Amino acid sequence: MADTRFWRWFRTIPIVCMLAVCIASAGASLLPTQVVRRVFYPVEHADAIERASQRYGVDKYLICAVIKCESNWDEQAESSAGAVGLMQLMPSTSEAVAKMGLVDSSTYPPDNLTDAETNIMYGTAYLSYLQKNLSSRDQVIAAYNAGLGSVSKWLANGDDISSQIQYSETASYLVRVNEAYDRYRQFYPEGIQSQG
Repeated sequence: MADTRFWRWFRTIPIVCMLAVCIASAGASLLPTQVVRRVFYPVEHADAIERASQRYGVDKYLICAVIKCESNWDEQAESSAGAVGLMQLMPSTSEAVAKMGLVDSSTYPPDNLTDAETNIMYGTAYLSYLQKNLSSRDQVIAAYNAGLGSVSKWLANGDDISSQIQYSETASYLVRVNEAYDRYRQFYPEGIQSQG
């Protein structure tokens, strides 16, 4: 009898969690835009993001969305795999970007990835490189997570990357970055410099 009650209770946990998320989402939509910006979709280092966006031709909202999903704006973030900084770059990726001449390594040393501006420059240069080799934002986002080689293999089966992704982490990442991208566009219609 106790086992039966436990399992009835245990099945309600997902329902309670789903209700909590729905209530939080509804509550967030009622909050003033300034509160939502500051709490859920902040922008830090706007000047560096703008410079990188202009220099490399990458949408500033995409840069913000990647930072939000990769590190939640934590400059000191480091993953268990060794990815570092705001845009969670692998040191080998920053070295490759520097060797390709996409970033001036004398101004932005590739081993200084905890420096916000350096990390933003390398991350944006890498996004730009992916943009030049792929044909959609979804493909670029997927490649930022899974690598250009993986995405190229998946695209052999068709151009709709969302239906070709073979890694659940990348599929989830694509959804999260696109959601963050839409929110940054929504909450910063005048640009990311407009913090008021």
